[in-house]
Amino acid sequence: MESCADQLPERTGARDRLLVAGGSVLSDVELLGLVLDAGAGTSAGLELAERVLGAAGGLARLDRLDRRACAPLGRLWPRRLALVRAALELGRRAAAEPLAAGDPVRDAAAVYAHFRGRLPQLEREVFYVLLLDGKNRVQGEVRVSEGSLTAALVHPREVFAPAIRAAAAALILVHNHPSGDPTPSAEDSAITQRLRQAGELVGIRVLDHVVIGRGRWASMAEEGQW
Repeated sequence: MESCADQLPERTGARDRLLVAGGSVLSDVELLGLVLDAGAGTSAGLELAERVLGAAGGLARLDRLDRRACAPLGRLWPRRLALVRAALELGRRAAAEPLAAGDPVRDAAAVYAHFRGRLPQLEREVFYVLLLDGKNRVQGEVRVSEGSLTAALVHPREVFAPAIRAAAAALILVHNHPSGDPTPSAEDSAITQRLRQAGELVGIRVLDHVVIGRGRWASMAEEGQW
């Protein structure tokens, strides 16, 4: 049986192919072109999309466009940049699977799904703590720090004070790697051990430290670094 994409003429425009067969049949340039010219699907939109992707350094860096890199967008750069950022944010929100209060955290994949709409695109490291009850159900989350991850920046007091106030029984450490590679660093391991020791003293278990990258994550507990 022929698919919708197979039934389309070869020269059908990007907009029509999107509506009939879905976004998966379009290239990055075609999708961005539709965003930049508000769905018109013109050749001018495609040319502009090629220039913008080149200025950004590829699709993965599109959310880091600054004013200088917006030169290809011309005098309408504020409006067009707003369209790009809105489309990216909608995509991130659609891809995320946030954990609500009371939801059980079964594995690191669930932690990644909770944070993947917020952390992978950030240019700075941000450290979060997921607060859990005695059955590993979500009580809440706390943003502890922002910046290069160091032992001084992630102090046990800032991690455990909100956990104690919430009467949490356990917690999961979470932070991102702006490089996109979630492989835990030596500093990550050192901080994790320090916080685990502090948790033993105050009676709050540290169950895992999940590092978020671009499209990937690393669980220090699941990888045997526990």
